[in-house]
Amino acid sequence: MLRTHTCADLTPEDVNKEVTLCGWVKCRRDHGKLIFVDLRDRYGFIQVVFNPRISSQAYELAQSIRNEFVLKVKGIVQLRPKGTENLKIPTGKIELEAKELEILNSAQNLPFDIEGNGDISEELRFKYRYLDLRRSQILDNFIFRHKVCNIIRWFLDKEGFLEFSTPYLTKSTPEGARDFLIPSRLNPGLFYALPQSPQLFKQILMVGGVDRYYQIATCFRDEDLRQDRQLEFTQLDLEMSFVEEEDIFNLCERLMYQIFKQTKALEISLPFRRLTYEDAMGKYGTDKPDLRKEDGSDFSFVWVINFPLFKYNEEEKRWESEHHPFTAPKQEDIVNLDTSPQVVRARSYDLVLNGTEIASGSIRIHQRALQEKIFKIIGISNIESQKRFGFLLEAFQFGAPPHGGIAFGLDRLISILLGKESIREVILFPKTQKGICLLTEAPSEVENRQLKELKIKLDKNGR
Repeated sequence: MLRTHTCADLTPEDVNKEVTLCGWVKCRRDHGKLIFVDLRDRYGFIQVVFNPRISSQAYELAQSIRNEFVLKVKGIVQLRPKGTENLKIPTGKIELEAKELEILNSAQNLPFDIEGNGDISEELRFKYRYLDLRRSQILDNFIFRHKVCNIIRWFLDKEGFLEFSTPYLTKSTPEGARDFLIPSRLNPGLFYALPQSPQLFKQILMVGGVDRYYQIATCFRDEDLRQDRQLEFTQLDLEMSFVEEEDIFNLCERLMYQIFKQTKALEISLPFRRLTYEDAMGKYGTDKPDLRKEDGSDFSFVWVINFPLFKYNEEEKRWESEHHPFTAPKQEDIVNLDTSPQVVRARSYDLVLNGTEIASGSIRIHQRALQEKIFKIIGISNIESQKRFGFLLEAFQFGAPPHGGIAFGLDRLISILLGKESIREVILFPKTQKGICLLTEAPSEVENRQLKELKIKLDKNGR
């Protein structure tokens, strides 16, 4: 290691100890006979003093450093002179008396002031995200996100879940948003799709006897962007065998309890309120009601249940799934599938927090005949369903257990916990509303050689 400690490690107990620190120059102050530098890393910062009487070489070199230079400093930990302590910071009683200085890298003038409190445009921040992350208020968002993910893994491990990773290169099964398509070089004319969710794979895992699965999964949807949407986003994906709605509600409520308790020191009330879709629409005019005023817990949870299984597409004059076509209907409503699909209720549920849907799930269909019937109602023929979903339908013929699950929008949940208006604040390298990564300038043109390998030819306009 280039360093013996981080910049926040040292305390008055380390006085007279020789240490080596590495970090960035937070600020530099030249007091004539002494040069003071606040040296910063991810963990905090400490004051470093360059005194020509201690090391003239280090002092001379320190005159050339500027903000955000990267330094390696060896020195002796000392108590700050009486009256100069800064009790607002953890290292405010001590300083490092520098004996040796090495400039590991210099820094040009910055496009924005990292230590400043003024507004910085989102475009500038995302273009120079690596500088933005040096600001503690930004990095803290992702440290918080890391803690939430650790709590999730700890909790689900105790509950008997297994964490699996499902494929990113998969089959296009368009039933929701647009797929991102990837041409296959080895199979010209054929395409992979990036998964909109691990939906089909997690159902396959239940057929495989996994029983309890989860994944913190990256998902991809080619849709118009808003504050709570990105082309790529993260889901906490859960699936369980031999369960009913109550089992999933109970698990999710206890998970939310632990997340809020361990990150916000807040004990939320259980169980969460429940509203039928009909009551939510009738009383609040939305299936995502914000009940904070009624509840008085800054955080108000409500389950919305008993959604309709279908909605009618007036433009195309056909029924389509309210959620997705793998959602099971209420057992008592199955008799109405052929004659009155509009009255059939779904075994689906959304979890709403402060007027935002943070999770959605359902008890799934696990029998081939019922799944094919649902496909037929929404206009997918047996031939087409075999083409799109044949692998799932085949799996249902080999002892598929009853199963259900849910997926949390992890970016949405964390942004609410942190009081952020946009999920872009909790995504490391977000896209703009036009789907552009300002840091890498993706999407971008590619070489003709690459297109030729993929058997793709652009038109005369380069499209």
